[in-house]
Amino acid sequence: MRPYAMMVNLENKRCAVVGGGQVAERKIASLLAAGAAVSVVSPSCTALIREWEQAGKLTLRLRPFVPDDVADAVLVIAATSDPAVNLAVYEACGPQQWINVADRPDLCSFTVPSVVERGDLTVAISTGGNNPGLAKKMRSQLEAWIGPEYEDYTLFLGKMRRRVLALDELRPANKRAILAELLDDRFLHWTRSGEIERRDREAEAVVAGWLERQEET
Repeated sequence: MRPYAMMVNLENKRCAVVGGGQVAERKIASLLAAGAAVSVVSPSCTALIREWEQAGKLTLRLRPFVPDDVADAVLVIAATSDPAVNLAVYEACGPQQWINVADRPDLCSFTVPSVVERGDLTVAISTGGNNPGLAKKMRSQLEAWIGPEYEDYTLFLGKMRRRVLALDELRPANKRAILAELLDDRFLHWTRSGEIERRDREAEAVVAGWLERQEET
Protein backbone atom coordinates (compact mmCIF):
# COMPACT_ATOMS: atom_id res chain seq x y z
CA MET A 1 0.00 0.00 0.00
CA ARG A 2 1.39 3.41 -0.97
CA PRO A 3 1.76 5.88 1.95
CA TYR A 4 -0.18 9.15 1.85
CA ALA A 5 2.32 12.02 1.86
CA MET A 6 1.34 15.09 3.88
CA MET A 7 2.72 17.97 5.96
CA VAL A 8 1.29 18.05 9.50
CA ASN A 9 0.68 20.99 11.84
CA LEU A 10 1.74 19.75 15.30
CA GLU A 11 1.60 23.08 17.12
CA ASN A 12 0.40 22.43 20.70
CA LYS A 13 -0.42 18.81 19.82
CA ARG A 14 0.49 16.24 22.49
CA CYS A 15 3.41 14.12 21.32
CA ALA A 16 5.12 11.40 23.36
CA VAL A 17 8.67 10.15 22.88
CA VAL A 18 9.80 7.00 24.66
CA GLY A 19 13.59 6.93 24.84
CA GLY A 20 16.31 9.32 25.89
CA GLY A 21 19.30 8.57 23.65
CA GLN A 22 20.68 10.22 20.53
CA VAL A 23 17.92 8.88 18.26
CA ALA A 24 15.25 10.16 20.62
CA GLU A 25 17.06 13.48 20.88
CA ARG A 26 16.88 13.99 17.11
CA LYS A 27 13.18 13.12 17.06
CA ILE A 28 12.48 15.47 19.97
CA ALA A 29 14.35 18.33 18.29
CA SER A 30 12.12 18.05 15.22
CA LEU A 31 8.96 17.96 17.33
CA LEU A 32 10.00 21.00 19.34
CA ALA A 33 10.78 22.90 16.14
CA ALA A 34 7.23 22.12 15.00
CA GLY A 35 5.79 23.59 18.22
CA ALA A 36 4.53 20.28 19.61
CA ALA A 37 3.77 19.73 23.30
CA VAL A 38 6.36 17.02 23.97
CA SER A 39 6.56 14.54 26.82
CA VAL A 40 9.57 12.22 27.16
CA VAL A 41 9.79 8.99 29.13
CA SER A 42 13.11 7.22 29.77
CA PRO A 43 15.15 5.96 32.74
CA SER A 44 18.01 8.16 31.48
CA CYS A 45 18.51 10.87 28.87
CA THR A 46 21.10 12.96 27.08
CA ALA A 47 22.34 16.23 28.51
CA LEU A 48 20.51 18.16 25.79
CA ILE A 49 17.16 16.55 26.61
CA ARG A 50 17.70 17.49 30.25
CA GLU A 51 18.48 21.09 29.17
CA TRP A 52 15.23 21.22 27.22
CA GLU A 53 13.35 20.00 30.28
CA GLN A 54 14.99 22.59 32.54
CA ALA A 55 14.14 25.30 30.01
CA GLY A 56 10.48 24.26 30.13
CA LYS A 57 10.41 23.07 26.53
CA LEU A 58 9.18 19.56 27.35
CA THR A 59 7.97 17.28 30.13
CA LEU A 60 10.49 14.64 31.25
CA ARG A 61 9.75 11.51 33.26
CA LEU A 62 12.96 9.73 34.27
CA ARG A 63 11.58 6.23 34.75
CA PRO A 64 10.64 3.14 32.73
CA PHE A 65 7.74 3.31 30.29
CA VAL A 66 4.19 2.44 31.33
CA PRO A 67 1.22 2.29 28.91
CA ASP A 68 -0.48 5.36 30.42
CA ASP A 69 2.46 7.48 29.21
CA VAL A 70 1.00 7.53 25.70
CA ALA A 71 -2.71 7.55 26.56
CA ASP A 72 -3.38 11.17 25.56
CA ALA A 73 -0.77 11.56 22.82
CA VAL A 74 -1.76 12.29 19.24
CA LEU A 75 1.65 11.15 17.99
CA VAL A 76 3.99 8.62 19.60
CA ILE A 77 7.62 7.78 18.88
CA ALA A 78 9.28 4.69 20.34
CA ALA A 79 13.02 5.34 20.14
CA THR A 80 14.67 3.13 22.74
CA SER A 81 17.49 0.62 22.19
CA ASP A 82 15.32 -2.16 23.65
CA PRO A 83 13.07 -3.89 21.05
CA ALA A 84 10.82 -5.21 23.81
CA VAL A 85 10.13 -1.71 25.14
CA ASN A 86 9.52 -0.39 21.64
CA LEU A 87 7.03 -3.19 21.05
CA ALA A 88 5.30 -2.40 24.37
CA VAL A 89 4.90 1.22 23.26
CA TYR A 90 3.37 0.07 19.99
CA GLU A 91 0.96 -2.24 21.79
CA ALA A 92 -0.11 0.57 24.15
CA CYS A 93 -1.25 2.77 21.27
CA GLY A 94 -4.77 2.80 19.90
CA PRO A 95 -5.77 2.86 16.22
CA GLN A 96 -6.44 6.60 16.44
CA GLN A 97 -2.82 7.37 17.38
CA TRP A 98 0.11 7.86 15.03
CA ILE A 99 3.04 5.64 16.02
CA ASN A 100 6.64 5.46 14.81
CA VAL A 101 8.87 2.66 16.06
CA ALA A 102 12.62 2.96 15.53
CA ASP A 103 13.96 0.28 13.17
CA ARG A 104 10.52 -1.37 12.84
CA PRO A 105 8.84 0.09 9.73
CA ASP A 106 6.32 -2.76 9.86
CA LEU A 107 4.96 -1.32 13.12
CA CYS A 108 4.87 2.31 12.00
CA SER A 109 1.66 4.11 11.05
CA PHE A 110 3.91 6.98 9.91
CA THR A 111 7.56 7.35 8.97
CA VAL A 112 9.78 10.42 9.11
CA PRO A 113 11.39 11.26 5.75
CA SER A 114 14.84 12.65 5.17
CA VAL A 115 14.35 16.41 4.85
CA VAL A 116 16.00 19.40 3.20
CA GLU A 117 14.80 22.68 4.73
CA ARG A 118 15.35 26.20 3.47
CA GLY A 119 13.11 28.43 5.55
CA ASP A 120 9.52 27.72 4.51
CA LEU A 121 10.68 25.43 1.71
CA THR A 122 10.71 21.76 2.72
CA VAL A 123 11.71 18.89 0.46
CA ALA A 124 11.11 15.41 1.89
CA ILE A 125 12.62 12.15 0.62
CA SER A 126 11.29 8.73 1.56
CA THR A 127 12.07 5.22 0.35
CA GLY A 128 9.20 3.68 2.28
CA GLY A 129 11.66 2.23 4.75
CA ASN A 130 13.44 0.22 2.06
CA ASN A 131 16.75 2.06 2.21
CA PRO A 132 17.33 5.01 4.57
CA GLY A 133 20.87 5.28 3.19
CA LEU A 134 19.51 6.17 -0.25
CA ALA A 135 17.29 8.85 1.28
CA LYS A 136 20.30 10.36 3.06
CA LYS A 137 22.37 10.27 -0.13
CA MET A 138 19.64 12.05 -2.07
CA ARG A 139 19.29 14.61 0.71
CA SER A 140 22.98 15.47 0.38
CA GLN A 141 22.58 15.87 -3.37
CA LEU A 142 19.54 18.11 -2.94
CA GLU A 143 21.29 20.21 -0.28
CA ALA A 144 24.00 20.99 -2.84
CA TRP A 145 21.42 21.91 -5.48
CA ILE A 146 18.95 23.80 -3.29
CA GLY A 147 21.21 26.41 -1.71
CA PRO A 148 20.53 28.77 1.22
CA GLU A 149 19.25 31.43 -1.20
CA TYR A 150 16.03 29.44 -1.54
CA GLU A 151 14.94 30.64 1.91
CA ASP A 152 14.76 34.27 0.77
CA TYR A 153 13.57 33.25 -2.70
CA THR A 154 10.60 31.39 -1.21
CA LEU A 155 9.69 34.40 0.95
CA PHE A 156 9.94 36.67 -2.12
CA LEU A 157 7.62 34.44 -4.13
CA GLY A 158 5.14 34.28 -1.26
CA LYS A 159 5.14 38.05 -0.87
CA MET A 160 4.59 38.57 -4.60
CA ARG A 161 1.86 35.93 -4.76
CA ARG A 162 -0.08 37.68 -2.00
CA ARG A 163 0.40 41.03 -3.73
CA VAL A 164 -0.80 39.74 -7.10
CA LEU A 165 -3.82 37.89 -5.70
CA ALA A 166 -4.89 41.05 -3.86
CA LEU A 167 -5.14 43.03 -7.13
CA ASP A 168 -8.88 42.78 -7.70
CA GLU A 169 -8.61 44.74 -10.97
CA LEU A 170 -6.53 41.97 -12.57
CA ARG A 171 -8.25 39.17 -14.44
CA PRO A 172 -7.61 35.67 -13.02
CA ALA A 173 -5.83 34.59 -16.21
CA ASN A 174 -3.46 37.55 -15.96
CA LYS A 175 -2.76 36.79 -12.31
CA ARG A 176 -1.74 33.28 -13.28
CA ALA A 177 0.46 34.65 -16.06
CA ILE A 178 2.25 36.99 -13.64
CA LEU A 179 2.86 34.25 -11.10
CA ALA A 180 4.23 32.01 -13.85
CA GLU A 181 6.60 34.75 -15.06
CA LEU A 182 7.86 35.37 -11.53
CA LEU A 183 9.11 31.76 -11.51
CA ASP A 184 11.58 32.62 -14.26
CA ASP A 185 15.13 31.71 -13.24
CA ARG A 186 16.31 35.31 -13.45
CA PHE A 187 14.58 36.07 -10.14
CA LEU A 188 16.35 33.15 -8.47
CA HIS A 189 19.65 34.31 -10.00
CA TRP A 190 19.22 37.82 -8.59
CA THR A 191 18.40 36.34 -5.19
CA ARG A 192 21.49 34.14 -5.28
CA SER A 193 23.76 37.02 -6.36
CA GLY A 194 22.40 39.38 -3.73
CA GLU A 195 20.77 41.73 -6.25
CA ILE A 196 17.64 42.02 -4.13
CA GLU A 197 16.68 45.56 -5.12
CA ARG A 198 16.95 44.66 -8.80
CA ARG A 199 14.90 41.52 -8.26
CA ASP A 200 12.12 43.36 -6.46
CA ARG A 201 12.16 46.20 -9.00
CA GLU A 202 11.88 43.78 -11.91
CA ALA A 203 9.07 41.91 -10.17
CA GLU A 204 7.09 45.10 -9.77
CA ALA A 205 7.76 45.89 -13.44
CA VAL A 206 6.21 42.55 -14.40
CA VAL A 207 3.08 43.40 -12.42
CA ALA A 208 2.89 46.91 -13.86
CA GLY A 209 3.34 45.57 -17.38
CA TRP A 210 0.39 43.22 -17.04
CA LEU A 211 -1.76 45.95 -15.55
CA GLU A 212 -1.01 48.21 -18.52
CA ARG A 213 -1.57 45.37 -20.98
CA GLN A 214 -4.97 44.65 -19.46
CA GLU A 215 -6.03 48.31 -19.71
CA GLU A 216 -5.24 48.26 -23.41
CA THR A 217 -7.53 45.29 -24.10
